[in-house]
Amino acid sequence: MNWMETLDLLEKGLVRAAQKIDGKWVVQTQVKEAILAAFKAGELKEFPNGFVDKHTLPAREFKVEDKIRMVPGGSSVRRGAYIASGVIIMPPAYINVGAFVDSGSMVDSHALVGSCAQIGKNVHLSAAVQIGGVLEPIGQAPVIIEDNVFVGAGAVIVEGIQVCEGAVIAPGVILSKGIPVYDCVNERILAPGEPIPAHAVVVPGTRPFSKNDWAKENNLQLQCALIIKYKDAKTAAALTLEDLLR
Repeated sequence: MNWMETLDLLEKGLVRAAQKIDGKWVVQTQVKEAILAAFKAGELKEFPNGFVDKHTLPAREFKVEDKIRMVPGGSSVRRGAYIASGVIIMPPAYINVGAFVDSGSMVDSHALVGSCAQIGKNVHLSAAVQIGGVLEPIGQAPVIIEDNVFVGAGAVIVEGIQVCEGAVIAPGVILSKGIPVYDCVNERILAPGEPIPAHAVVVPGTRPFSKNDWAKENNLQLQCALIIKYKDAKTAAALTLEDLLR
């Protein structure tokens, strides 16, 4: 496939930058190679309203029959991103090339879905959520948010972190390979880059920074994330507000 065919297939959801195969997410390097080829082939072009970008990667436009709510106010979806029917995009939000946003999901105001990020069904990305993207190195996995995940306002998820089905990420949580996640339920520390387990409820936390006596004397702390429980019926009921927004 050349880059034009790949971008068309990405927009139709027929190919993806990462796919779940036999229960594991696998990077599709040929797709990422094609996206990089589109950048290389592109030349700067002036678009309406004063925008300048590669002519190969213009912003997408939607029609009523797409059944996508793209609310006015400055949002943009780049060429090569897949947006399923039933998705709501609140302004201003940005969805980059190669991203996949499945049906019933909401991308709220000031949220970013980075290049090649994979967003499942019925996911809520709250206001100012930052989902990191990755094109290079081509073998690096993008951020993956599985079905029915709730990501609270201002959360940051980067460096290929995977959040498994039904998890709840509280406002302000930062997830990266360098920030440890403490599972307070099972009394263990997740390995660097280990997926956030299904139905986990994750909140911001701190841990002592005790590298030297001066740090101890000043009670310095470092960021971490805490799994404080696993979602139950009561937690799920608290999230039914999502249905009222659709």
